Amino acid sequence: MKKRFLFLVLSSLISHPAKAFEPFQVKDIRVEGIQRTEAGTVFSYLPIKIGDTVNEDRVTAAVKALYATGFFKDVRLEADGNVLVVVIEERPAIAQIEITGSKEFDAKQLKEGLKQVGLAESRIFDRALLERAERELKNQYISRGKYGVQITTTITPLERNRVALNFDISEGEVAKIRGINVVGNKVFKDKDLLNEFVLRTPGLLTWYSKNDQYSKPKLQADLENLRSFYLNQGYLEFTIDSTQVSITPDKKDIYITVNLTEGKKFRVADIKLAGDLIVPEAELVKLIKLKPGEVFSRERLTESTKLIQDRLGNEGYAFASINPVPEINREKDEVTFTLYVDPGRRVYVRFDRIPRVLSGLGTSILSTSHGLMTDSEARKRKVGGELLCEVW
Repeated sequence: MKKRFLFLVLSSLISHPAKAFEPFQVKDIRVEGIQRTEAGTVFSYLPIKIGDTVNEDRVTAAVKALYATGFFKDVRLEADGNVLVVVIEERPAIAQIEITGSKEFDAKQLKEGLKQVGLAESRIFDRALLERAERELKNQYISRGKYGVQITTTITPLERNRVALNFDISEGEVAKIRGINVVGNKVFKDKDLLNEFVLRTPGLLTWYSKNDQYSKPKLQADLENLRSFYLNQGYLEFTIDSTQVSITPDKKDIYITVNLTEGKKFRVADIKLAGDLIVPEAELVKLIKLKPGEVFSRERLTESTKLIQDRLGNEGYAFASINPVPEINREKDEVTFTLYVDPGRRVYVRFDRIPRVLSGLGTSILSTSHGLMTDSEARKRKVGGELLCEVW
């Protein structure tokens, strides 16, 4: 009769051995309970080999190792004389996945999404993974504004320890934005601010644009448009304090509330240049579109830094950076900017590695810091064996 001295069962964590036993040397290993898994697979994960001496610690570690593979629902280690018996209960495999009731998405597209989270035909079935897959499916529909989506999953056992999964989807109706409220604005009217939004309440053309359907990316873009609107009007310290998106219990109506602080309106006191000025300062100053005395505008400041970068690029400094640092005077409602210029390294490109752009007459045309020229002209203007040119 088989002498059982150890019985370990794993559900979520490992239990302690039922009772102590004397260590013994393994003369053979036998696997019981497998249906689909090859015995060699079990041996490859089992950290005990023939000839090893086992004790409680090694058996505990072995059960943990086998259970960690995710292949097995139960793992037991027993002894039959000097034979180590590995008794396992396999998790079922997924034989097929069906998705019914989906109109918003193609079933193949949804199956691909399930595969990304680890749920696919021929893979091991895991209930925790199934719950994650259901959440992923719901997220797909929520991204389309269908917050009332319901998913019913049916698990059908099949022969040879397999299961079939069916996801029955009730999509529900698309939730519509019924109100967008801006709180905290004093200078600008609600309608002026809402004109900066792509999202809106249902109207004449929203059936086509679908802008009356909530989308987190669209809302983020709208908030950035709102921020740009204020910053271009001189409100340097404008902030969006919070955003609330609420949905009615029937999952059909959505309300958005944006809380903001406008702050003060600032004018430009001065703009200075600092850093490594490769180009004469007087020339760079002409490129600055934001002038002292004007209302601050982030758009014109950004345009100015871009023009300076392009000018430095014409000198071969393709990776120049311009960092505007503000100094705010709140008593006078003024701001002074210092544009710190870092030209970076000058870019040189070996002539024999420059890609050649066509010419119908067999002459290559190169874009260089000296303008457009043929390769024969460029050879005459090499600098130190290399050709100075733009990155293009």
